[in-house]
Parts: sequence; C-alpha cells; structure tokens
Amino acid sequence: MSKIPFGELETATYCPRKLYYRRRDEVDVPEWVAERRDLAFRYGDLLDGPDERLADLPLAVGPAEFRANLDRARRRFEPAWPAIRDPDERERLAEGRECRGVVHKVLALDAAGRVPAMVFAGDPPAEGVWEPQTVRTVAAAKALSWEAERSVDRAFVEYPGHGVIREIELTTRRKAAYRAAVEAVRSLDGPPPRLRGDAKCDACEYRAECGVRTRSLKSLLGL
Repeated sequence: MSKIPFGELETATYCPRKLYYRRRDEVDVPEWVAERRDLAFRYGDLLDGPDERLADLPLAVGPAEFRANLDRARRRFEPAWPAIRDPDERERLAEGRECRGVVHKVLALDAAGRVPAMVFAGDPPAEGVWEPQTVRTVAAAKALSWEAERSVDRAFVEYPGHGVIREIELTTRRKAAYRAAVEAVRSLDGPPPRLRGDAKCDACEYRAECGVRTRSLKSLLGL
C-alpha cells in the first residue's frame, strides 16, 4: 500500500471532498506561501535591527507585533531556541509506516531526540493549532519516529508570518485525529458528500464547483 503524503492528511482533515478535487488538479505551492515559510529560517536576523528592515517582508502583522511575538517565543522556548533558529536539518523528506512528506525542520534536542517543527504560512488560531495542521504535524512526528525507531512525543508548529511558535504534545486525542485522517484518505473513492454550510467552505477555492450551499446569518437567525 502506497504511503500517504502529509498534505493529503491535512486536506482530508479539513474536508475530504476538497482532497478529492485536489487529487484531480495539479496544485502548485503559491509564491507567497514559500516566501512566508522562508521567514522561519531567518529568525536570528529578523529579531535585531530597526523595524524598517522588516517593511518589505511578507509579514502578516506589523513589524513591532512580529518582533514581540518572536521574542516571546524565544523566551518561552529558550532551551529549544538555538535548534529552532538553526535546525539540524531542514526540508527533510521523511517516510513513516503509513505516510511520507517533508519535515520543515528537524530539531536535535538532547533530551527528546529528533523533534519536528512544521511551518505554516497562514494565520494561527487564538490558542493552540488548527486541527488539519495538527494532523500534518503528528504525521511528521510519526515518520521521524518510524525512521529513528524512537518515540517522538512532542513537536513545534510555527506561523512565521506572525512570529508565533507553539508546542504540542502528541496526545491520544491528536493521534486519534491522525488515525481518522488516514482512514479518510484510504477510503476515498469518488467525491465524498458535501459539507452542509460549514464556515470553512467560504474560504475553499472549490466552493463554486462543489456546489455547497451556505446559509446567511439572517437565515440562521430565522429572520
């Protein structure tokens, strides 16, 4: 059985029907996504110097907020910061028992062994990590664990456009979400049912083609 790409697990968690469309189409990584991800490998330079240096960078927030967020992350994750700033490996292709894909950063942390850090170009939630991105991160951790034959119990998630870095533990609930995504991908045969007016449909590039019907706030309130 072929190994599932990390990206398919992430998309299936967001919406299995979206994965069906993406499999059919050739989807390139947008330029702005690559530019945002590149910021994650420049933290050391971006923390110092005048704000004017950041003016032309693809930040999602203002320079002052970006630096405040990044400095907060540096202080919060001080033991791991040198590895986050200068990872042992970057853009590493990893293959697990069930999945394969690129681990954006592999952090060599003495106490924990090799820990993945996954980089996402979008906006972070107010707390924690979006579930599709959590599933992709769990997949990366499992792939590293499979290769090293050593348990990986945590991972980092980075939103470099905001200077936000978060740490997650590979809890039973997160592993269950990963397992559900694996099963969803493996069972995909033809277009899955449409979601019923889910809020995330509004941002989906396949909304018109999918034909999902969303309800207005007025209709939801019965007005």
